[in-house]
Amino acid sequence: MDADIKGDGAIRRSSLYGSSVENTYAGVLSFMRRKYTRDLTGADVVVSGIPLDLATTFRSGARQGPAAVRAASVQLSELNPYPWGFNPFDELAVIDYGDCWFDAHNPLTITPAIIEHARTILASGAKMLTFGGDHYVTYPLLKAHVEKYGKPLSLIHFDAHCDTWEDDSPDSLNHGTMFYKAIKEGLIDPATSVQVGIRTWNDDFMGMNILDASWVHTHGAQATLEKILSIVGQRPTYLTFDIDCLDPAFAPGTGTPVPGGLSSAQALHIIRGMGPVNLVGMDVVEVSPPFDQSEITALAAAHIAADLLCVLRNQKLAGI
Repeated sequence: MDADIKGDGAIRRSSLYGSSVENTYAGVLSFMRRKYTRDLTGADVVVSGIPLDLATTFRSGARQGPAAVRAASVQLSELNPYPWGFNPFDELAVIDYGDCWFDAHNPLTITPAIIEHARTILASGAKMLTFGGDHYVTYPLLKAHVEKYGKPLSLIHFDAHCDTWEDDSPDSLNHGTMFYKAIKEGLIDPATSVQVGIRTWNDDFMGMNILDASWVHTHGAQATLEKILSIVGQRPTYLTFDIDCLDPAFAPGTGTPVPGGLSSAQALHIIRGMGPVNLVGMDVVEVSPPFDQSEITALAAAHIAADLLCVLRNQKLAGI
């Protein structure tokens, strides 16, 4: 029985469901100790990493983000997640697919490699929960999701930055311009999309609904959640969480930190309310371990990802 396995369940467990006994300080570091496999059969959600930081405009290091988030998730596989009180993996089949491989020394091949990585996973019928890497990775992920679900998608975007600065070069890798491209290409609908936590200026926000950090602080997390739900409705929606949405006090380990951001508590409250959203894909990006302190940034990212899995578990049971 898989439940009797003690240690390294990520490579020893046979079933995609349930959990096994692990020491939090030891063992193979898949996300939340899920089975490491490239066999997509039966998977509801596929976790994978995209260790890219060539698109950063300030501090690099996000290529180490997927490994850090996996390492920070060990505590989350020890007890039932709070405040949910259940093991999401009793009903939700989740695997860790490992990392997308690309040739970092041949930049023009990176975007196609990420798209193909996502296509393979989405073709199985599973949803993706992806760890960056810098935020550019969301652009090729959106391309693959649009191929699967049709365009345009709605976008729920947590960030300090709008990432809609002008960029008409098809070959550029820039983590501040990919949503400019996504809107111009019709991948996302700005009228039914929302950006949360913004606190950097752009002369043209391209029609996106902005709930900036000041709005969140003034109105509160619950009002923010309700506003998000009213904007996206039941439309197919991609959720992307740049960890620099959080104030540097809660997430110092990121490439472009900006003071005045959301607290971990605010962000988790909002994420835990995503149940009504028609989530077709998710990512958590921009964790940069070289600038982290006591792993608090990676811990925040791991908790956000774990809560998203709990949301998906409840949606599966509800038939959503």
